[in-house]
Amino acid sequence: MTTPPASSPPASRRAARKPARRVSTGVPGLDDILCGGLTAERVYLVEGSPGSGKTTLGLQFLLDGRARGEAGLYITLSETADELDAVAESHGWSLDGIDLFELADEVALDPDAQQSILHPAEVELGETTKGVLDRVDRVRPARVVFDSLSELRLLAQNPLRYRRQILALKQFFSARACTVLLLDDKTNQADQHLHSISHGVISLEQIAQEFGKERRRVNIIKMRGIQFRGGYHDYVLDKGGIRMFPRLVAAEHAGAFTPVARPTGNDGLDTLLGGGLVAGTNTLIVGPSGVGKTTVTMRCMLAALERGEKAAFYLFDEGMGTFLARSAALGMDVAPHLASGQMTLRHVDPAELSPGEFAQMLRDAVETGGVTFMAIDSLNAYLQAMPGEQYLTLQMHELLAYLNQKGVTTMLVLGEHGLVGQMEREVDLSYLSDSTLLMRFFEAGGMLRRAITVVKSRAASHALTIHELALHSQGIGIGAPLVGFEGVLTGLPSYRGDTAMMSAADVRG
Repeated sequence: MTTPPASSPPASRRAARKPARRVSTGVPGLDDILCGGLTAERVYLVEGSPGSGKTTLGLQFLLDGRARGEAGLYITLSETADELDAVAESHGWSLDGIDLFELADEVALDPDAQQSILHPAEVELGETTKGVLDRVDRVRPARVVFDSLSELRLLAQNPLRYRRQILALKQFFSARACTVLLLDDKTNQADQHLHSISHGVISLEQIAQEFGKERRRVNIIKMRGIQFRGGYHDYVLDKGGIRMFPRLVAAEHAGAFTPVARPTGNDGLDTLLGGGLVAGTNTLIVGPSGVGKTTVTMRCMLAALERGEKAAFYLFDEGMGTFLARSAALGMDVAPHLASGQMTLRHVDPAELSPGEFAQMLRDAVETGGVTFMAIDSLNAYLQAMPGEQYLTLQMHELLAYLNQKGVTTMLVLGEHGLVGQMEREVDLSYLSDSTLLMRFFEAGGMLRRAITVVKSRAASHALTIHELALHSQGIGIGAPLVGFEGVLTGLPSYRGDTAMMSAADVRG
């Protein structure tokens, strides 16, 4: 005899069920990761090791509810009410209007309140559960945070009693239309009961680095009935609470723009690039240290500023004071543009900044600040912020695709190891770039000189010639093609013609 297939819920049950609504978590970025927030009146698990920010996330959840006129209840088994208030104070928050229920108080330590006829766990578990139920019925909260389940697990003493207790709490909260966060500190790694019972699971991680600030990331392991952004997303825990940075997906940010070529401010460089830099493309400048990569980048950015565009320059290597002094000495003073707010200059410490936070910084500059020209100097230091080269490639692919789709003109600086002769790169990103400028030192006439050429351009028909580059008080100068040399890009050329080298009088801007 075959068993008939399970039927769908009766139409009457579906008609009686209230339409699912979403509630905000109160954590910037988390609602975006959850594609709209949490489904209301469900029980969720927030797990993470000590220090990952579970308590802070729970408080932000309740504070968001308070701002919306919803009653909130924080049930604590592991921390005192005073400790919770101290956490809130460190973030500049007030917990007025949020009910704090402290289960571990001095009454539990009173010898007269203890007994020995029954096993202590039997009595304590029942009393703990009863205390929670009574408080919920009294407060009637819309949002509840239960901190933490590790204490309840210890009281239950065996997996069966523990699972039954969690199921009973789930049914109780659901009957009272509560949205609940259960906090767990992962003390029992093998315990999967909570994952199967919970409507959704949010996992917080804290990762210690060999050097620099610890990294934190969130992963939505499970979320029934809704779509969410899977994988890991960086977040920070600072004064003011948790801020999460949804992983950038370029395909979600398509935009309309006109891909026109704009001048760089130097006629010779425009000729090399086939007309200038095209909006919605990125240009990679590759060369050894000191060859002039940053100076060429600044020349292009200054031209954009003079056109009225907004620009942002992110420095990883050079100090801001040195950068400003050198730019002014080369006739490219950007101080007026910084003062007016047209240009943003930020020094980035890769040891203190996660890749997700940096990507969000660039997104904010484009979407909020109106930036249309952006420079990153250099990718070498950015590489140090990533756990591996393959992740840098994936991250940069999404980042550059996003900037291109927003019509931003992007310039990337990548330093090479060595000065002359054979060069080495930490990572090859040339296939991600729309245009690639190659710069080299070479020796001629007993002097160290600079050469520049364009080896790739997807947006224009570029020149294939190699030219001398000069840095001077008016910026940069591009010389005539080095037709009399062979092997310039190796750094050890041979002279087979009569090409004249540039002098101060020959430099043309």
